[in-house]
Amino acid sequence: MQWFADAKLGIFIHTGIYAVNGVDESWSFYNKKIGHEDYMKQLKGFTMSNYDPDFWAELIRKSGARYAVITTKHHDGVALYDTRMNGLSSVKATPAKRDVIQPFFDALRKRGVKCGAYFSLIDWTHPDYPGFLKDRSKYKIADDYARWNAFRSFFQGQIMEISAKFQPDLWWFDGDWEHSAEQWEAEKIRNLILADNPDAILNGRLQGYGDYDTPEQNFPVTRPKSDWWELCMTINNNWGYQPADTNWKTPYEIITIFVDVVSNGGNLLLDLGPKADGSIPEEQIQVLRELGAWNDKHGEAIFNTLPGIRQGHFYGPTTLSKDSTTLYLFLHGKRSGSILLKGLSNKIEDIAILGTDVHLPHKVVGKISWSEAPGLVYIDIPEHGQDPYVTVLKVRLDKPIRLYPRLKNAN
Repeated sequence: MQWFADAKLGIFIHTGIYAVNGVDESWSFYNKKIGHEDYMKQLKGFTMSNYDPDFWAELIRKSGARYAVITTKHHDGVALYDTRMNGLSSVKATPAKRDVIQPFFDALRKRGVKCGAYFSLIDWTHPDYPGFLKDRSKYKIADDYARWNAFRSFFQGQIMEISAKFQPDLWWFDGDWEHSAEQWEAEKIRNLILADNPDAILNGRLQGYGDYDTPEQNFPVTRPKSDWWELCMTINNNWGYQPADTNWKTPYEIITIFVDVVSNGGNLLLDLGPKADGSIPEEQIQVLRELGAWNDKHGEAIFNTLPGIRQGHFYGPTTLSKDSTTLYLFLHGKRSGSILLKGLSNKIEDIAILGTDVHLPHKVVGKISWSEAPGLVYIDIPEHGQDPYVTVLKVRLDKPIRLYPRLKNAN
């Protein structure tokens, strides 16, 4: 899990036939906003005529992301590669007539970016799936185990295809909530993948047989207890391309969310929703470019770092260098006056605004000679040198960080 822990940023790509009409991916017919027949008619409009995997991969690399995850198959059952398990794929059933996954993975790997495969366990179009269209062809597994077993052979066959064809570094499963681990044969799935690629990482949506947690859209109020976790989040309100959704998050909002995630020991998986022709909306491109420019300047405080210090010592996000001798303080927006750092027992060697040549003085207040309690550290923030989104202070310490009061198993 070390590369995942160090990566901090991934890009999620939801591409599929749902972009043709700009409807919810799969859920639009499941929730009866559109009929399944009309939903599947979108196959005819999925052209990927402007698909440029090198552009996608370069945009992702320049954003600072260390990995990317793409939908190989969503709940609608449409595979984005040439599956041999049925004819429902971008290769056989759409005018695109192409495997979307392989050229993208090739472009990523050429740039040193890890490759992740999203795969939906559920398949609301497959006739042997017991929840087909919610009400049609519905059956209880206990009443028709042979049929369920046929579906298991189908979806597990697709998993092994993807493993053999693409050797994903990471698997991002979805849909596990509809059945138990035993029904899915989750342990078997994990073992099959790891037998083929022992270094593969699996997300937590495999009924307890994954490696990390995946909170969705909403940032946890407190630091998750899991050693590894990832917040998956959209740039607007939807995963796939929807032209009516113009509620774009600003670069400032994305960067501040990203900083908070990393401070709390997690990764951010930020979503892109390409159009049906394979082009990426300009608003999404702009966000990734701004995020990349910020990461170019401040990456030292983000990548290959440790989670920050306990809340209460500093009113804002923080991270630590791997040897814990450098503390990074993140200041959202424009700041004026002083900031306060409490309970730091170390001597401060230097404070600088990361990415600039600006060095800052500090003042220790309230240190009493006969007490173990350290004083309060005040740092004046000048107007010059601040970043328009998030400013980072690099606080270099005399030795690995020591906090007061010292708690068991804490920094």
